[in-house]
Amino acid sequence: MAKTLMLDFTTEGNKTSSLSLEYPKDSLDPAVVTAAMNQIIAANIIRTASGDLVGIKGARVVDRNVSTVLA
Repeated sequence: MAKTLMLDFTTEGNKTSSLSLEYPKDSLDPAVVTAAMNQIIAANIIRTASGDLVGIKGARVVDRNVSTVLA
């Protein structure tokens, strides 16, 4: 089982840009995630094809379970 924290931002071009982080903590505090996303936006270190990150769209934890059928 693999978990990934997906952070979704809006860009200057009104598009969605996602940042994925592997192995998030089991107990994530929404206030901490929001603060971290705001710091990423304020630092202005990520530029996308549709411009800089300008807002928070959402965040989610994706849980994948992979089963090998044939090795």
